[in-house]
Amino acid sequence: MRKLIVTALALCLAAPAQGEGERAGDFDYYVMSLSWSSNWCALEGDAKSDPQCDGGRGLTWVLHGLWPQYEDGWPSFCRTAQPDPSRQDTAEMADIMGGAGLAFYQWKKHGRCAGLSAADYFDTARTAYDSITLPPVFEQITRDLTLPASVIEDAFIEANPSLTRDQITITCKSDMIQEARICLSKSLEPRRCGDDVIRDCRLQDAGFQAVR
Repeated sequence: MRKLIVTALALCLAAPAQGEGERAGDFDYYVMSLSWSSNWCALEGDAKSDPQCDGGRGLTWVLHGLWPQYEDGWPSFCRTAQPDPSRQDTAEMADIMGGAGLAFYQWKKHGRCAGLSAADYFDTARTAYDSITLPPVFEQITRDLTLPASVIEDAFIEANPSLTRDQITITCKSDMIQEARICLSKSLEPRRCGDDVIRDCRLQDAGFQAVR
């Protein structure tokens, strides 16, 4: 028995494992994550007193991140010779990301993996964000409500006719709509999401908070 255990451990140690610190630029496609700002604030931001959650900002779908992705899995905290962004670089992303702090964290965890400079990564993220039409109906929500998660996906597809259902997925957290995740090629064209990304929320009564 001991011999079998030792052999199994040896095989596990010999097998390649996905972890942090992969080589920058080695990925297959992007996942663009858009979070509904009011819900993110209710779930996390309010507890952190995050400036994104200040009343009157009128934020709707904000860019949570642009994530380099493998066909199965993803890299993170990659090795790169590129310097970190300046405070000005991250501050300039606050209009679509809600705040400079998120911009820096997304660069650190995901942006380094793109194999780009910080400036080019943020430019790419902005181009990706601008390539999608945010459904205007959501700007009109003035009270908290519940709705099927599928309604969010339907609205994005109606606003973006070239988008297909295997290129977008809606996620939930704590019975609330969390994110709309859209899969993009390296040239930022919509493409099919990997099987590990397609995890549509099936909630019929997902919480959706009014624009703040």
